[in-house]
Amino acid sequence: MKLTRLSRLTIRARLTLVYGGLFLVAGVLLLGVTYALLAQRIPDPDQRVTFNGGVEAPATPGPGEGPVGGVVESKVVENTWDDALDALLTQGGIALVLAGVAATALGWLIAGRLLQPLQRMTETAARIADAPAADRGLHERIALDGPHDEVKRLADTFDVMLERLDQSFDGQRRFVANASHELRTPLTLNRALLEVAVHRRSASLEVRQLGETLLEINGRHERLLDGLLVLARSEREVVERSYVDLVDIVEHVAEQAKQGQVTILTEAGSAPTAGNSVLLERLVQNLVENGIRYNVPADGWVGITSDTLPDGSAVLVVSNTGPVVPPYEVPRLFEPFHRLDGDRLGSAPGAGLGLSIVRAVARAHGGEATARPRDGGGLVVTVTLPAAPR
Repeated sequence: MKLTRLSRLTIRARLTLVYGGLFLVAGVLLLGVTYALLAQRIPDPDQRVTFNGGVEAPATPGPGEGPVGGVVESKVVENTWDDALDALLTQGGIALVLAGVAATALGWLIAGRLLQPLQRMTETAARIADAPAADRGLHERIALDGPHDEVKRLADTFDVMLERLDQSFDGQRRFVANASHELRTPLTLNRALLEVAVHRRSASLEVRQLGETLLEINGRHERLLDGLLVLARSEREVVERSYVDLVDIVEHVAEQAKQGQVTILTEAGSAPTAGNSVLLERLVQNLVENGIRYNVPADGWVGITSDTLPDGSAVLVVSNTGPVVPPYEVPRLFEPFHRLDGDRLGSAPGAGLGLSIVRAVARAHGGEATARPRDGGGLVVTVTLPAAPR
């Protein structure tokens, strides 16, 4: 039990206990050695005392003899030595306790000073770990100054690791963006050739049906590449931000979506925030399109609500009717290329990146996107964004 309690203490507290304990042990040993050395200097009561006349008399009087001056002097000396030893123990003990308290306090200050670089490393690692995405905060560095000791080498090694991780994530994003750009050219060319072949007057019915199928597949690939581009772009933190009110975006997206068969219900209130208007429009558009795509065949609806929370944060809620969503499937819906039915290669028009882009855009703006199953079927997605700066 004591060992468990001791292990819960911080390193600073344990170092302080070690400093104070070692000082007290050393003080007790020093006091004990001093007491033993002084005790050896006490005159032996049986030794003989020499008077000025040169006559030696026993320190202790014999039978029938009266007190001798030497005896009295010996008693006085013995009592003086006893008082000195008692004073050494009491006064030395008090001084040792006071010095131990001072040494413990000084050890606490020294331990804090020595562990300050480690505290700085811990705070940096905590900020990176608390980032909303795995690659957020990797640009931070400890940049520890001071002597080139073990702590300095540890901090430099940590900085090198962060730099390599940051470069790795940047390289991954650049690869996705470059590959998507390179693949868009042949897909655009394929779409042009297919459209020419399908709309030819001499094209047979079989050729037109095949062309329509290939155009649908080609369009799906184009949407996939567009989604990858947006995802790679939105995973970076938005640096240049402008004032955006979500109510304008909600009304614009809802007006475009009303042309479909699913009913769009809006309850848009002012929800000011700061960010990239293009990315935020894509966020709302993805949520609405996702709600329309995964809906019931008849009498389906998608509800869009925007409002401002008491702390000033902007909140967007998009709900829809649709199939029943198991609660354990909700977290996986935000993963790239994941759908509720688990089909990655089916004929669904989506690319499985809608909610992934939504969460990436929200986190790039310092917000968060969450979802929960709706009673009776469907999904309720809530996006919270920071308040617009005054």
